Amino acid sequence: MRSLLALLLVAVPPVETQAPLYSYENAIRETAWVELDVDLDRDGHRDRLAADIIRPSEPAAGGVKVPVLMDISPYYACCGRGNEAQKKTYDAEGRPAGFPLYYDNHFVPKGYAVVLVDMAGTNRSTGCMDRGGPKDVAAGAQVVNWLNGRARAYTKPFGGEQVSAGWSTGAVGLWGKSHDGWLANGIATTGVRGLRTVVSIAGNTDIYRTFNANGAWRGYVQDSGPPQLYNERAERLCQPLQEELNRQAGTDGSWNRYWQERYYPAKADSVRASVFLTQGFGDYAVPASNFSLWWEALRVPRKAWLFQGGHVDPFDLSRADYVSTVERWFDRWLRGADNGVDREPAVKIEHAPDQWSEEATWPAPSARPVTWWPRPGGLGPAPVREPAQASFQDDPDLSRFDWAKEGPSEHRLLFTSEPLTSATRLSGTSRVTVRVRSSTPVARLGVAVVDYGPATIRDYVDIAKPGGIRNLTTRSCWGQSGPADSACYLDTETATTSVEHEIVATGWADLGHHATLRRGVPLESDRFYTMTFELSPMDHIVQEGHRLGLVIGGTDWWEFLEPGQRPRLTVDLTRTSLTLPTAR
Repeated sequence: MRSLLALLLVAVPPVETQAPLYSYENAIRETAWVELDVDLDRDGHRDRLAADIIRPSEPAAGGVKVPVLMDISPYYACCGRGNEAQKKTYDAEGRPAGFPLYYDNHFVPKGYAVVLVDMAGTNRSTGCMDRGGPKDVAAGAQVVNWLNGRARAYTKPFGGEQVSAGWSTGAVGLWGKSHDGWLANGIATTGVRGLRTVVSIAGNTDIYRTFNANGAWRGYVQDSGPPQLYNERAERLCQPLQEELNRQAGTDGSWNRYWQERYYPAKADSVRASVFLTQGFGDYAVPASNFSLWWEALRVPRKAWLFQGGHVDPFDLSRADYVSTVERWFDRWLRGADNGVDREPAVKIEHAPDQWSEEATWPAPSARPVTWWPRPGGLGPAPVREPAQASFQDDPDLSRFDWAKEGPSEHRLLFTSEPLTSATRLSGTSRVTVRVRSSTPVARLGVAVVDYGPATIRDYVDIAKPGGIRNLTTRSCWGQSGPADSACYLDTETATTSVEHEIVATGWADLGHHATLRRGVPLESDRFYTMTFELSPMDHIVQEGHRLGLVIGGTDWWEFLEPGQRPRLTVDLTRTSLTLPTAR
């Protein structure tokens, strides 16, 4: 029996990139409500996800099937997608008219179907969200099943006629940014047949680290998104489930079953699809640890774009190169095109604004752990020999950005090295061990690694320039346009800023969780406690003449709620160290 891949190669010959063949304006636009196996909104009906579809009419007329690009998102009605916050639009009969982002404009004329799915309880879907848990993941996999003829869908959210996806080859590629990328990663862990590849842009894989930090709860709303995500019906019906999920997650920062169910790296062995990841090391919305843990766990063909910016789509960093790369990636895994994209260097990385290089893997293969020790007056390559302690008063009105400023402060400790005699690349995940005594039963620790020296960087901290980009007034077009959907998007440019220092890695912890993340304990004021934890992953070059800095603080107001008491913290320098992944 001929394989499905062989059949696909007959239908669509492998090419370097597929030239536009079909009309976007004449494409078929329709909606199917895919039925799930659950009734999370408890209305007596199985939940259904609304899948808005656009596919070329010419292959359909000839009975030729097409591969599918799919995104499942909670943002199509409330908040929009992309740099211009595009939302779905519909015509007077309720048929989909406007599809956010460029994928439909660019790929439908090249013979792909694009399917945009509303997450449960959002826009036109019924049901409730499971916050990236097993039921959300199963719901997304059910849409892939329908595209492969293994599930049912209907013409309406309730009742209606059954419809099939007979126009689909069954080869599905998932993509999405942020929450969408989170779901794409999760669906991949099901190993669902037909899912060939995932393109995840700043997608969560471990939301424990997004909402907590080594036992410290960040105080964020656990459902990861604004309250208007739900449609009006779900806002009412899903309240009981949301309250139950809040209870399961807890607010004490402890690791439990809720977080374990949503920890995708533990399920990476079930992934069968290839994976293309993009991540900014300065992303505060989705910490870069979500990338590094997933990347290290995957055992499938993989590719990554890494950059020195924030929560931004690479479409707005290096547009032509990224669109070309994504197209070749989809062609390779959904059409079987032997275009070499899977044999190229796996990683493209930005070391400085708009300065990119290609590398075989990440972290740098030559990176080795190098340990530094704080001491009175500095940071050195050898431990302190004589007993030494240093104290500071926690001030929850300050953040790591305040702590990193040089000069005397009673509210943090700062240790800096001598100027480096050569440029040094830090590539990977660093680790800190801190031995601390607290004057109160509850205490938090904040740690930062700082590069002290002048530099020009992407302005990813400024919320007015998210991710380190700036919108221009000109537009460029990526595919064909229609009356209700333009293929033209605002051009962007790199937004930079000059700094005298840059925070390159961070980490936080609740000292009461020093023994285990599963349970915190009250601290005794006469005891020192030792806690070791990882900092955020990085790939950063510290230039010759710059100094390395280790900052130890308490409660970071950017990240955590103010504690009930403000502790005084005393650090035992003889038992405190910083280990950095240092490349030759």
